[in-house]
Amino acid sequence: EQFNLTSYSYAATSVAIITLEAFAGMWINAFLVSVLCMTWFKKKTLNSNEKILLVLGFSRFLYLCISWLFSFLSITYPKYLYVHSTLQVVLSIQTFLNYFKLWVSACLCSFHCIKIANFNNSFFIYLKVKIDRMVPWLLLGSVLLALAISILAYDIAENLHSKNDNSTCRGNFWDESIKMEEHLFHIYFLTGFGYAASFMAVILSGLLLLFSLWRHKRNMQMNSMKNLSMDAHIRAMKSILSFLVMYSINFICLILTIIYSAKMNENPMRFLIYVFLYAFPGIHSFVLVFSNPKMENTLLRILLCVRCK
Repeated sequence: EQFNLTSYSYAATSVAIITLEAFAGMWINAFLVSVLCMTWFKKKTLNSNEKILLVLGFSRFLYLCISWLFSFLSITYPKYLYVHSTLQVVLSIQTFLNYFKLWVSACLCSFHCIKIANFNNSFFIYLKVKIDRMVPWLLLGSVLLALAISILAYDIAENLHSKNDNSTCRGNFWDESIKMEEHLFHIYFLTGFGYAASFMAVILSGLLLLFSLWRHKRNMQMNSMKNLSMDAHIRAMKSILSFLVMYSINFICLILTIIYSAKMNENPMRFLIYVFLYAFPGIHSFVLVFSNPKMENTLLRILLCVRCK
């Protein structure tokens, strides 16, 4: 009875914290999408940076909705969730949104790198000229890659489920356990590859941008020059550094979810990992909002009106 009470208390705490983080993240991403949609309606067009932000905010909003629903049902009503086909479909949707938002954020960082950084390399100059036309194709590529991985994840989970069912009938548990470990290895490899690909794109873009901005600052100091772009470059460096730190922690937590995937739900480390994973989409979107003066002013006016009421 004491164990059941402890488990219930742990589940209630998990649901409360995850719900607060998920709804806070959904609110800030909904705000981001709403402002961009209003801008799109007024100007009849969006620039490349706004297009990426719109897709990123919408994907994060959907991801937090699906993930919160999955976590809530898995903790409170697991018998309605952990059934054949239902679980596979929900996990496939969550996998698609997870990979999609990760790669869109990588596209955003790469876009900022190409737009802001200055290198004399001919290929980099070509990318700088063509990047606006490439943005829709990058977003489409992110959709297709995320869709392919979600389909593969569904197929692997379906095969794993069928192998698990057949193992109870055949009686050869040793051979079936080996096959199950092979399927799990494929899932872990696929998941780790997707995380690592987006993480390496972010790291490479961030380092190139930081190197370019550092060189620009050094050249201005050597020439004893100061212009209005210096403060903007310094703010960009701080923003990229904070993003790299958050994304690095997020990547470590994603890898740790693979390590602790076979552990019990009551594992404290797994709980802390999911706490940050749910916080990251909201925190990063919050940073993006305050990096845009127009969005920052709009958000402050809304908060001021809410406070006055």
